[in-house]
Amino acid sequence: MSRYKEPAKKQRLAKKGNQTKWAPFWTVPKIYGKGRRVHPGRHTHIKRNWRRTKTKA
Repeated sequence: MSRYKEPAKKQRLAKKGNQTKWAPFWTVPKIYGKGRRVHPGRHTHIKRNWRRTKTKA
């Protein structure tokens, strides 16, 4: 990849980077109730890693 990225591409890559984070911790009791302990990464729909899955950005 080039050293300097054009702003539009940089913006797309930043969005993709944010989509790979876990869901917020407070979504667990909201979805499952207070007693259930579930990992917040479970309801993050887009799980992408820079090694595994490439983007079209």
